[in-house]
Amino acid sequence: MSNVTIREIKTILTAPRGIDLVVVKIETSEPGLHGVGCATFTQRFTAVATAVNDYLKPLLEGRSVDNIEDIWQSAAGNSYWRNGPVLNNAISGVDQALWDIKGKMANMPVYELLGGKCREAAAVYRHAGGASPEEVEESVRRYMGEGYRYIRCQMGAYGGQTENGAQTIASPDGSLPGAYYDPAQYMRDTLRMFDHVRGKLGFDSVELLHDVHERLSPVQALRFAKELEPIGLFFLEDALPPEQVEWFADLRRQVATPLAMGELFNHPLEWKNLIAQRLIDYIRVHVSQIGGLTPAKKLAALCEAFGVRTAWHGPGDTSPVGMAAQLHLDLAVPNFGIQEFSGFSDEEREVFPGCPEVRNGFMYPNASPGYGIDLDEAKAKLYPCALREHGWLKARLPDGTAVRA
Repeated sequence: MSNVTIREIKTILTAPRGIDLVVVKIETSEPGLHGVGCATFTQRFTAVATAVNDYLKPLLEGRSVDNIEDIWQSAAGNSYWRNGPVLNNAISGVDQALWDIKGKMANMPVYELLGGKCREAAAVYRHAGGASPEEVEESVRRYMGEGYRYIRCQMGAYGGQTENGAQTIASPDGSLPGAYYDPAQYMRDTLRMFDHVRGKLGFDSVELLHDVHERLSPVQALRFAKELEPIGLFFLEDALPPEQVEWFADLRRQVATPLAMGELFNHPLEWKNLIAQRLIDYIRVHVSQIGGLTPAKKLAALCEAFGVRTAWHGPGDTSPVGMAAQLHLDLAVPNFGIQEFSGFSDEEREVFPGCPEVRNGFMYPNASPGYGIDLDEAKAKLYPCALREHGWLKARLPDGTAVRA
């Protein structure tokens, strides 16, 4: 098979779980040969679709599918301004789809193109929530009963806020509505929750994780991380926002808990120093947010050189295609750590035939060429996207100050 070119680039928008997903499908000059890639920026999905349809499509149609690196570099530089979430996700959709095509052309799973398996499956972690320590414990036990050994524990939403937070937190008269939370209360409640869960489950049966989700000031995060040390967390996630990463040096000096960071990262300068200075233990980037599989495999190699392990972001707004792409990278890199996984709904399995399988806490790919997953366009149309209200992103402190979620 030679001189295969990009015939058409299509953007498919679908929401089979009520989460808006963006998937790019590349059709080639070879009849029946196509690839799929994740481009999901769920809060701005129409912007990503516009970037693909109006800019990348005319730029790339007719190009050889062989030259993935050159296509990535030219697409990344073509807008001049770069490394933002909209354009990175658009490029990711194309990039991941091209790797899928290359695997199909080679008649190999993508992990074989990346050097072959370092492991047969990827350990995953799930998210256990609840409104009380007892409810969190119940959720953890439910996942343990399904075979999961790594479980993230959160009480309430991120920051501990509730939907009626504006009514339960004292705020000035006239304060705007929002997802109010009290950082001090969140820290106290979380420590109480972990004391309960560890007291009931012990240390031998399950690894526990926690996501601060950048809801604390740097000094609060440092104190909180120190107070959590007796819990023995597998890792503490996103303790600081990207704008405050310099504080990780203080965390590293004073805290022995493993640190994971990077969910909001878009630009190499956001992670380069953290890795080179060995200030984090796990890199947590959203693979489509940094531009796809091509930069992610390079990032994994950089991390390997400095003893940092991978823990790619894997919430519901990573499409099943994106999860499959991450899984192939998880299997191929020696410094894999853990994979976040939010589960697949029945509707997602219907729209995305070939979803990876999870058994006893491990995610397995199928042996099909490429990622082994596809997209049923007719069924995708049954679940249209919609402009949704993301209430949790309207985070506010008790005095009404708007803060970044």
